Amino acid sequence: MHADFQKILDWRLLAGSHAFPGPDGGTCINEAAIVAAGLPYRAIRSSADCPPCFSRAVAAYALGLNDAMPDAERPQLIAFVLRLSGSADAPGIEAARTRHLALESVRTILAPLCAVAGMSEDAAACAAAPDLHAALDAARAAEWRGGALAQDSARARAWRAGALQAAVARTAAAARQAAEDARCAAEVAEGAAPFVPGTWARACAILDGALAIGRQAPDLDPLAARDRFAAAKAAAPA
Repeated sequence: MHADFQKILDWRLLAGSHAFPGPDGGTCINEAAIVAAGLPYRAIRSSADCPPCFSRAVAAYALGLNDAMPDAERPQLIAFVLRLSGSADAPGIEAARTRHLALESVRTILAPLCAVAGMSEDAAACAAAPDLHAALDAARAAEWRGGALAQDSARARAWRAGALQAAVARTAAAARQAAEDARCAAEVAEGAAPFVPGTWARACAILDGALAIGRQAPDLDPLAARDRFAAAKAAAPA
């Protein structure tokens, strides 16, 4: 990726779907990828709205991150706008990508959240999970223990500890659902981010790993993408 990628493309990523790009840019990550690839523009409300050439698992995760990330963090996703169109692959590859998103969310995002909440055994089990089955077992245990500890903390009026433990329970539940729904993996990052610095960077690394599985998007020239972005902004409704 070019060191000045963000500056070259000159595009803003925003939460939500957009009927048209704004005059200063402004779309979600998948809508930006459509413009960059020169495909007919469409608003994206879910991964099902993406062109067929987009990996559904990757698009769902990217969209979840896009909508959950604070404005200051969302520009990290610009690095992926040239890698989505053309990434679709066979069902087995898409399933492998979904498994990767779930497994790495447990290992690298749920684990440090458990550690911050003082649940060291759960943190170790999540971080060391050798496969998705073990990761889901570890997430299930963290969900149960986090909920139980949160109730104890509430009775003791230990509000900060209880908030962390409740966050573990919610985030672990999302991690278990991520094995079937890639967008839920983004909810793992969303649940951990308020408590664990660096969560969004870890989430982007997980996205990078999912894109490395199977078919790679064809190389797109950043300068050609910049020109398409400029044209889309120029054509934006007043």
